[in-house]
Parts: sequence; structure tokens; C-alpha cells
Amino acid sequence: MAKTHGYRSGTRYLFQRDFKKHGIIPLSTYLKTYRVGDIVDIKGNGAVQKGMPHKYYQGKTGVVFNVTKSSVGVIIHKVVGNRYIEKRVNLRIEHVKHSACRQEFINRVKNNATLKREAKAKGEHIHLKRQPAAPRPAEVVSAKTNLPETLAPVPYETFI
Repeated sequence: MAKTHGYRSGTRYLFQRDFKKHGIIPLSTYLKTYRVGDIVDIKGNGAVQKGMPHKYYQGKTGVVFNVTKSSVGVIIHKVVGNRYIEKRVNLRIEHVKHSACRQEFINRVKNNATLKREAKAKGEHIHLKRQPAAPRPAEVVSAKTNLPETLAPVPYETFI
């Protein structure tokens, strides 16, 4: 039989629901507010076929450009040949969720702001640049207290 190349071919496990997450979709999915400029992750929900993304967009991250009552428009950059094409995809809100990719950055900005305020109150200058992990410090191993040991394999024994 010939290989089919339908719209949802190869998605047997791609769009399946998570373990113990079958059934009714929780209301928190519908109560989330999306604004233009939000960064969202695309994850197709197999329980809702309407407004579902194409399998290519599963797991992709994009920016919201349009919001309607039941769906959001997301801009995604797709690799086509040797270039990126800006794709505008309209998805129902069951298939998107807020991305946590900027959460670390936002937390760092807030933390740096508080550190700056505290340093300014004390009249100090503070460096907030992140530094890469330094190599481990050198150690000198003395043979006076640590006598060398000779290691040998354990002899093979049978217990019959």
C-alpha cells in the first residue's frame, strides 16, 4: 500500500493527550488572557480538532499578533530553504499556552532592580553582569600523607 501524506499523517502520538490528562479540558485554559506581544508555545490539543495547528508548528514558540474571543493569531518564523519566512497562524486558545522562555530574564531584571535600589541607598557601586563559570581552583596532592595504593582486579570465583 502506498504511503499517504495527508494533513495529519504521522501524528498518531504527536497530538495525543498526556497521561491522566484525558477528558474535559480545565476551565483555566479558557480563563487565561492573551495580549498582543505575548510569547506563546504551540501544543496541539487532540480533544479539540477545530483551530488546531499543522503538525509542523507543534512545539514552536511565537508571538501573539491578534486576539479574538476564542482564538489568537501567532507569528512564527519558519525555515524554508535558506531563509526564514514569517508565518501568521490563527489558533484556538486550547492549542497555545504562555511560554516560560522569558521568565528567567524577567526575574533577573526584577532582582537587579532591587539590588540597584539597595546599593543606591547605601551609596555603593554594584556590578550586575553575569559571569561565566570559572574553572575549578588548582589543588596540590601530597604523597607524604597519601600513600599510593596498588589496585588489582578481584579474582574470579565460582560459588557452586
